Amino acid sequence: MNPNMADLFGKMNEFQQKMQEAKDNAAAIEVNAEVGGGMVKVTANGNRQIVRLKIEPDVIDPNDADMLEDLIIAGVNKALAEAERAAAEKMQEVARNMLPGGGLPGMDLSKFGL
Repeated sequence: MNPNMADLFGKMNEFQQKMQEAKDNAAAIEVNAEVGGGMVKVTANGNRQIVRLKIEPDVIDPNDADMLEDLIIAGVNKALAEAERAAAEKMQEVARNMLPGGGLPGMDLSKFGL
C-alpha cells in the first residue's frame, strides 16, 4: 500500500521543522572535557563552540609553553568531539521520536548521521 503523498510531504515538513529545532537548541547542550589530570578543563556546546576554558595555575610554566599548548589542543579537541557526539545523539532522538521505526519507508537516513 502506497502512503498518501500529501501525508508523506506533511511528515517530511514536520520532520524538517523538528530537526531544525534540535539544531537551534544545540547551544543549550554543554559537555566538559578534562586533560592532564584535570589541569585543563574545556566546555563546549552542541554547536561545537568552546564556551569555557579553565587552566590550573600549576600547569602554567613560562619555560614549557609547549606542554600547555598541547594540553589546550587536546582539551579542545576532546570537548569538540564530545559536543559533536552529544548533538548527534539529540538529532537521532528527534528522528526516532518523529518517525515510526526510526525512518521513512525506503529512505536511508544514515548519510545524515541518523
